[in-house]
Amino acid sequence: MKYQIKPFLFIIAIIGCVSLAATVPQQKQQQDWKAKNLKVLPKDISKKALDSIMHDYRDALGVKCNFCHAKSATDSTKLDFASDANRKKNFARYMMVMTDSINNKYFKRQLQRHGTFSVTCATCHRGEEEPAVAMPMIEKMPQKKGE
Repeated sequence: MKYQIKPFLFIIAIIGCVSLAATVPQQKQQQDWKAKNLKVLPKDISKKALDSIMHDYRDALGVKCNFCHAKSATDSTKLDFASDANRKKNFARYMMVMTDSINNKYFKRQLQRHGTFSVTCATCHRGEEEPAVAMPMIEKMPQKKGE
């Protein structure tokens, strides 16, 4: 019985070492990562934060990454995230500045107090490439008691 535990512990130790060895290069790779050609977002943004923001944009417009990012010149199966070849990327930058400007001008006080009011891509796009020309109208607004 005593000898049956040793092989089990040995296998667990090997699995642990392999897992640890696999995460060290990944952490080093993330530390060495540096975003290229950022014009609106902070130059020192982390890969995790940048990916999160880009996924939010992708979801808000209901598109894939190639909607704004051009194909790589060397490998057509990959995207060149730093390239400005796709005109939609510069338009996306303009929209980022626009929403930031709206939020700072009109919602800054509310954001500081409540942290909930802001305009995002999804405000107009609602999961569509092109935002609706007109917002759907409410036929009859609910009335308060006594009106």
